[in-house]
Amino acid sequence: MPIAPPPPPSPAGDVADVAIVRRLDQEPRTFERVWEPYLARSGDNVLVAYGRKLKEKSDMGDILCSHSADHGATWSEPVTVFDSGVAVGGRRYAYANAILYHPPGHQAVWCFGMRCPLYYRDSEDAKLCAAYSVDDGRSWQPVELAMDFHSAMIVVAGIQEVQKNGRPVYLLPAHRNTQRWDPLGDCQQFVLESADLLEWHLAGYVPRPPPVFLHEGGIAPGMIPGELEMVMRTSQINSRLALNPPTAYSSVSQDGGHTWSAARAEPQLFNSVSKGYYGSFSGGRHIYVYSDGPAWERKGLSYVVQSATGQWSAPRVFFDADTHNSYPTLEEETPGVFLCTWDSATDPIAHRTAIRFGRLTIK
Repeated sequence: MPIAPPPPPSPAGDVADVAIVRRLDQEPRTFERVWEPYLARSGDNVLVAYGRKLKEKSDMGDILCSHSADHGATWSEPVTVFDSGVAVGGRRYAYANAILYHPPGHQAVWCFGMRCPLYYRDSEDAKLCAAYSVDDGRSWQPVELAMDFHSAMIVVAGIQEVQKNGRPVYLLPAHRNTQRWDPLGDCQQFVLESADLLEWHLAGYVPRPPPVFLHEGGIAPGMIPGELEMVMRTSQINSRLALNPPTAYSSVSQDGGHTWSAARAEPQLFNSVSKGYYGSFSGGRHIYVYSDGPAWERKGLSYVVQSATGQWSAPRVFFDADTHNSYPTLEEETPGVFLCTWDSATDPIAHRTAIRFGRLTIK
């Protein structure tokens, strides 16, 4: 009689109310991963957008969105935001890296992402794309953006609103890695800005140390009023290896995102070549959620909290179920309570076979 495999271990960590938004086995067989989710609130609904990866591509496919009307306990069937099977202007594209944004006071929820012609091998030379929804994510209207900045780009982290002359301006961190397919290409972290979410310009670059590849940075209000701080994923510039020691880097802007300080190491913020979430929250505090293992292992997620006076806490377990977990995104729901989503798996071997949702409470 065959021996049944042991049940998976109970998850450890401080995230509660954990639910699965979507599993890979619910998707067509032409896709082999579900990954890189992002969340936003719209009315009484929580939206989670995520990517599903085509088998023949390294990191591209479709972007879909599910919604929950019961605070994350159950999730709708997803609707397609960007579809690689539908031509746009006579050309088919593949998509990656959903970013949801609900501007304060607006009805529309935006989904940004990036796209490449479908024949590209990967998304390293992508362009920005967008769609909006006015019915809480149940349908989406793609729009063509006006891009004053013509560079290839990769976007992963969310939009930060700032005020300039009494009006909102939206900042979107991005980076490029044109070295992969161009021997004279480069690797740079930069910031885009827009006054209306439709027309985008270059705001500024982050100066980097020559041996460090800065990418996937997230922007949040800094410790000083009017200051912005970006915390970035790192690797060695000419390899996919982690720095020694594995460390995130940060940069500061005091002019609304146009000028950034020379990036510097943050010894208390671990980074081993994986996106971490960095954001501010109530009480003048900050949170950093990250993959806590060796480079590319991406199993457990941990987090640290920075007090209003600047001290970082000891690490705590965010979520660990002996599965692969990565790319966390958070949004503060009520003071000290975060909605969270990340890509995960349902067994120790598989990678990115589930999108999870949960809540994190910080007292």
